[in-house]
Amino acid sequence: MPEDAPVILKEVEVGSMARPRKRRRVCSLPENSRFGPLGSPLGAELINMTVDEYETIRLIDLEGFNQEECAKQMNIARSTVQGIYVEARKKLAEALVNGKVLHIEGGDYRLCDGLGEGCGRGCNRRRRGRWGQ
Repeated sequence: MPEDAPVILKEVEVGSMARPRKRRRVCSLPENSRFGPLGSPLGAELINMTVDEYETIRLIDLEGFNQEECAKQMNIARSTVQGIYVEARKKLAEALVNGKVLHIEGGDYRLCDGLGEGCGRGCNRRRRGRWGQ
């Protein structure tokens, strides 16, 4: 190519190839999906906690997993677990301190089939009809 030949650069849109989001593996759904002060009215302010946020609380605070073990169980990165866990704890604190109703639903998760690697410790595989998965 001659020295003075124009160089053509292909424009690439930054951020157009975002990494697909991994669905978090959840092994246990809550027996109850709504918690709050006794006698709270039906129209009380709700705090929504996702099922994957619930799962991090269950695994770390109840089952005694560290964040790395929790990440392996949920099939996501440890840094992702940390972010989910921090958000879940904030929601729990707000519900307890401010007397709000906590409602657990939704999120980007898949229910564990009990057959995958890492399944076992802490996997209860509760299936309830209302969750629809």
